[in-house]
Amino acid sequence: MADLDASTLSGEWIFDPDHTRIGFSARHAMVTKVRGAFNDVDGHIHVDAASPGNSTVEVRVKTASVDTRNAQRDEHLRSADFFDVERYPEIVFTSSTVDEVEDNTFMVVGDLTIRGISKQVAIPLDLVGVHRDATGQLRAGFEGTRRVNRRDWGLEWQVALDTGGVLVSEKITLEFEISAVKVEDQAAGAA
Repeated sequence: MADLDASTLSGEWIFDPDHTRIGFSARHAMVTKVRGAFNDVDGHIHVDAASPGNSTVEVRVKTASVDTRNAQRDEHLRSADFFDVERYPEIVFTSSTVDEVEDNTFMVVGDLTIRGISKQVAIPLDLVGVHRDATGQLRAGFEGTRRVNRRDWGLEWQVALDTGGVLVSEKITLEFEISAVKVEDQAAGAA
């Protein structure tokens, strides 16, 4: 954050769900990738630019909003074989530490809870930029990816292929494209 004013960045930021993508990709049948995302995403970031270690991140996605552009596959992902949306309606990530590892690059460590199982994960995030948008809101963009093993969260469903291998890879790449808007004091802006 060396190039940005700490007072500009410090404060509360709310995800803009229309411009945020929490997605994933997985190998299918050992040869292709299936990509998907969650269409119902909520999150906030508390930024302490002077001491990034005091910053926090929380992300919530509605599991029923999974979208891989294939209705049959999406219904299967919503079933008890995968996300079990009736019993586990949300996936939640809550940070425990945020470390600036390079200028504008952060390692966000926290608990990722899927299907009631919490595991600690480290997610590298890059601050892509900060600017005022056309409506005057201060907006920040973050991007990152992280590979995880879906079985760590009880996502066990699988089919063995006759040719060897499996239908769905165990390794899943999580994809984060976050647009966050700063909560600014409207009274100060009007003054």
